[in-house]
Amino acid sequence: MRGFAIPAVVVAAVVLLAGCGGSNSKSSSGAGDVKLASSKLGKIAVDRTGRTLYLFEADKNGKSTCSGPCAATWPPYKVGTKQVVYHGHPLYYYVGDNKTPGSMKGEDLNTFGGKWYVVDGSGKGVEPAGSGSEMGGGGGGGYGY
Repeated sequence: MRGFAIPAVVVAAVVLLAGCGGSNSKSSSGAGDVKLASSKLGKIAVDRTGRTLYLFEADKNGKSTCSGPCAATWPPYKVGTKQVVYHGHPLYYYVGDNKTPGSMKGEDLNTFGGKWYVVDGSGKGVEPAGSGSEMGGGGGGGYGY
């Protein structure tokens, strides 16, 4: 049957999010709304309008630790009422990006008890060039999924 083609990135995001599984009630909602876009940091996760998505290193086990004033600065990326989780990381926007597609002003900020990173295509935080390591490597930040 011929109908429509689903972009490979959307299919990959759905498959990857479905694999996050577990008991996290916020696991795969909005899987099709995470896209990959080219940036100066490589391929990064963005929403369907091109806004940059971030992870918070203080989050543990797929659960958000950002609420109150933190969530006012780093609003959760939600589809419906559920925060989208990508490769086990709850995703966020940064208000300093002013809803501008491609803006990455929240990259490598240290606020609300932890560092914030742009998310790469494999779900790891991307540290800026020259910082010495990537979060997903060796014994770094523990995000080597």
